[in-house]
Amino acid sequence: MPNVSVSEFIPVLQIAIGPVILISGVGLLLLSMTNRLGRVVDRSRFLWRELREVPSENREAIHTQLRILSKRAKLIRRAIILASISLLLAAILIIVLFITVLLNLEDALLIIVLFICCMLSLIGSLIAFINDVNQTLIALKVQIGEH
Repeated sequence: MPNVSVSEFIPVLQIAIGPVILISGVGLLLLSMTNRLGRVVDRSRFLWRELREVPSENREAIHTQLRILSKRAKLIRRAIILASISLLLAAILIIVLFITVLLNLEDALLIIVLFICCMLSLIGSLIAFINDVNQTLIALKVQIGEH
């Protein structure tokens, strides 16, 4: 194992702060997403139970709501998966940063690829999350249109 001084690691620690902050922020975003998913599941279960008690002429509205909730659940699942991948890539990026210093590697390509993939995954997650918010508004319009 090469002999690396602490002073060589200080710049790496400074560089690693960015991905660490990213991990913290995306973690909070994941918390929000999992809460939304829980609400979608709870609402779906409620509507499914209500479906059995509603007269047949009113069932189509509930089926419409359930279709929207199913679509929302899939969007949130996609957002959660992509955000989780982003977190994993950020963690791997931090490890790679330290390994490159430890082994005195000068190849930045892996670091660049990891960072770009991390950001692309986060962007995909946010797009899915925005689509979920739009589906929420569509569901609200359907529900208000009923009454």
